[in-house]
Amino acid sequence: MLPAMTISHASAASRPRTFLGGVLMGLANLVPGISGGTMILAVGLYDAFIGSIADITRLRITRASLLFLTVLLSGVAISLVTLSGVAVSLVSSHRWVMYSLFIGLTLGGAPELWRLARPARPATLLAFAAGVGGMAALAWGLSGTQLPSQPLVLALVGAAAASSMILPGISGSYVLLILGMYDTVIGSLSASRLGEDYRASLAIIVPVGIGAVLGIALLANLLRALLSRWSAPSHALLLGLLCGSVFGLYPFQEAVHPELVRRETRKAIEARVVEGKTIAEVRAEFGEDLTPEDLERWGEKWTGKSAGDLKAASLELERFAPGAGRVAAALALFALGFGATLLLGRGGGGPEGSGPG
Repeated sequence: MLPAMTISHASAASRPRTFLGGVLMGLANLVPGISGGTMILAVGLYDAFIGSIADITRLRITRASLLFLTVLLSGVAISLVTLSGVAVSLVSSHRWVMYSLFIGLTLGGAPELWRLARPARPATLLAFAAGVGGMAALAWGLSGTQLPSQPLVLALVGAAAASSMILPGISGSYVLLILGMYDTVIGSLSASRLGEDYRASLAIIVPVGIGAVLGIALLANLLRALLSRWSAPSHALLLGLLCGSVFGLYPFQEAVHPELVRRETRKAIEARVVEGKTIAEVRAEFGEDLTPEDLERWGEKWTGKSAGDLKAASLELERFAPGAGRVAAALALFALGFGATLLLGRGGGGPEGSGPG
């Protein structure tokens, strides 16, 4: 059975760590391939997070659980609103740097999960293999999928992404990326987009949010039941998911058409190519930082393409073999991320730092 929840995380001393965990969780879920659940596990709040959500969704509401989730979700919300634009830009422009760092951050949670999954019995090994296999199928079997932006679809996407974000090793943004919804959903959260057309943003945010709440509630209760009845195999499955998440990140990938990755630039190209606007009109609408030379070059490159063609092309990725210098830099970033997660986990040691077991 799960240990009794001593929710000392609601104490004043632990609120800064809870808030920091929320900020890291939000940031992690903005970057495809990184799991918010891993960050929560790293700072020693995973058991409290799952337990608090499970209790509240079963109407076992306590002041401690409400306070904990309020502090945590405040950090998540601030991270989503303030860092979404930066995260999309960095993933678009410096993908290998971000992925090297976050592979380390993700795998830094492996030692804690391994501790909870021991001893290595047949059931735990099978669960681990199932987790790795599931992530391999997710990485290689669904890549390039594109879904329409309809309310029901957005709600289901929200449920899938939000459910995955509390599982160590599965990134909500990674799920959005392989479903072709990353730019649509994450872009709608940015402060600039909300200011420009809040109705269009809310048309995306509301159904995604409803699906997210339902998905998290269902998964939290399922996780609590699994972890209480079959602790070691369940943690082995989570460990497999965590290790298998690397399949979608390495070998490093870069956008084939980087000018289409950022929504604002793609919309500018769309205005030029599809709507036939002049370069001056495009710059007046989308910003003077778009040079006439770039707009002219992109216009010639994408002449005759539709908005759907541009969207599809923005999702194309190519793998490459990095040189010696890039390999060394990638290893350094990996070590930095791995060590950071280990330090965060060490900071959350003690009874509160243990995962559900």
